[in-house]
Amino acid sequence: MRLKDKVAIVTGAGAGFGGGIARRFAEEGASVIVNDINKIDGESVVADIRSNGGVADYVAADVASATDMAALIGAAVDLHGGLDIMVNNAGVPQRNMPMTEVSEEAFDLIFNVNVKSIYWAALHAIPEMRKRGGGSFVNTSSTAALSPRAGLVWYNGSKGAVNNITKGMAIELAKDKIRVNAICPVAGETQMLAEFAGGEVTPEKRDMFLSTIPLGRFSQPLDIANAALFLASDEAAMITGVCMEVDGGRCI
Repeated sequence: MRLKDKVAIVTGAGAGFGGGIARRFAEEGASVIVNDINKIDGESVVADIRSNGGVADYVAADVASATDMAALIGAAVDLHGGLDIMVNNAGVPQRNMPMTEVSEEAFDLIFNVNVKSIYWAALHAIPEMRKRGGGSFVNTSSTAALSPRAGLVWYNGSKGAVNNITKGMAIELAKDKIRVNAICPVAGETQMLAEFAGGEVTPEKRDMFLSTIPLGRFSQPLDIANAALFLASDEAAMITGVCMEVDGGRCI
């Protein structure tokens, strides 16, 4: 098992990419803290993991809150004695619209959840990883950071920040044997797709998205989970500061 005896937190793990990552990590032997603001969704993922013989616990937390993030990481320490892997997956989309029509409230939410959450995670997770002699951060970014779409300016910017932060963290934490990488998924068939499309995903809009992906399909949770598993595992021991495109060729 590739994550045997590792303790991992996966934020936004109640559904979609996060749910896929949490399940895949548990399959590979990790003790997983499933975080999501939706208790029903989070507990459902935990129940699924446990029914398949894995180890998982649900911990509610708003990743944009310093207090909640401290409690989330404290829960990993209390339950399993430490923290090895921090997956900053929780994120919010932007409704596709002209940049000047996005409200300040929406802008703040995008940056608090997509960017500031990594700041809070760093403050509270790094000391715990240092105690373990190293660790791994995996940040969920987006192809929006590399090949922005019109109508998503502030979301694009938030994910560009994630990529830059990932590389900066990787340089600064290398001496502590803490690796930091990011995954840049192409759009998946999730609730976010409707936001990126500006509302209903019509057949025409669906075809428009697919036309930009050379492999001809949307990303699936397992695609992202397998990438996260590799980056978090010792197989990637020499890899840090990478923003891995899992995009079916979208960014070529």
